Amino acid sequence: MKKLLLLASCFLLSEVYAQENSLNSEQILPSEKMNIIKTNITGYAFRNINLSYERSINRWLAINVGFGTVAEGKVPFMNAFLSDEDEKRFQNLRIKATNFTIEPRFYIGEGYGKGFYFAPYYRYSKVSTNTFDFTYDYSALGTTIPIPLKGNGDANGNSGGLMVGAQFFLNKQHNLVLDFWIAGAHYGSGKGDFSLTSNVVLTPEMQAQLKREIENLDIPFVEYTVETNPNGARIKVDGPWAGFRSGFSLGYRF
Repeated sequence: MKKLLLLASCFLLSEVYAQENSLNSEQILPSEKMNIIKTNITGYAFRNINLSYERSINRWLAINVGFGTVAEGKVPFMNAFLSDEDEKRFQNLRIKATNFTIEPRFYIGEGYGKGFYFAPYYRYSKVSTNTFDFTYDYSALGTTIPIPLKGNGDANGNSGGLMVGAQFFLNKQHNLVLDFWIAGAHYGSGKGDFSLTSNVVLTPEMQAQLKREIENLDIPFVEYTVETNPNGARIKVDGPWAGFRSGFSLGYRF
């Protein structure tokens, strides 16, 4: 009887062990490569040097973390939201930017980093400028006097969004990867602080004209307030922060 109980116990333990191994093999197959390093090649057209790392947690879930930095240069599509006259005031304006993104990816295709996915994400962004020139025309007694100012500042934003994409393996070894960001959009809030400084002491009337000119720039999608003083102006950004993501990434899976 004791031998029979011992044999039955061994049988039950072996069954439990086999089931656990089966579950583990379904979650993470030994042949699967769980890590991918990628770069968004379309970002380089906008000076965005970037790198991301994706780690598969199981067949259907992965975590992707990305970092990008935009080298200092002209503001993209500046003529799309400023008139020609206003754009001339910012001829030497340059910006640089950084961003950090973390996104859990839910795969609905084959899994383990392959197929269609949707990814809710969080993004932190920061934008800063060089020291640029800004000139406004002060009018008094029928005379117009150009007043030169020097400006600089930075802004940062926190936003959340959703991206839909598809990832493919490009060779039989499944180590070359193409990640297609079909479409993604994010929305949040941002804050910024920019200053304009003049070598000329501004009278109250000059300050009032400068304030009006900055407010009349009417930059879309940006909410800002203007404060002036005898030394120039301060522009505070406090409002919505939005963006769009799309493109192609190439990567290596290991």
